[in-house]
Amino acid sequence: MALPLSMATPRIKTTYSLPVETVAALDRLASRWGVSRSEALVRAVASVDEGAPTADALAALDAWQSAIGLDAARVRAWEAAVAEERDARGIGGVPSARGVAERLVE
Repeated sequence: MALPLSMATPRIKTTYSLPVETVAALDRLASRWGVSRSEALVRAVASVDEGAPTADALAALDAWQSAIGLDAARVRAWEAAVAEERDARGIGGVPSARGVAERLVE
């Protein structure tokens, strides 16, 4: 749930010491979202605090899964392909995305 921002929303001015990399990441988020650093921070904290994807994100995921024909059977097939490739490599690492994708479309 996004926090509404308006003149009625109480604000507290504060100062934090953040690593340079964190500020750079915050700047990238703010730029990507077209908002201020403060608003990007508000949105980031709200999304973590909620602990669940937003309805918009779930709707987008549902639309994407529907568009590619993803269903329970394809998910199980993908999981099996991943497990098989990991076992074959004997390293338990992440499998080659190309190999898994090729098996799914066969």
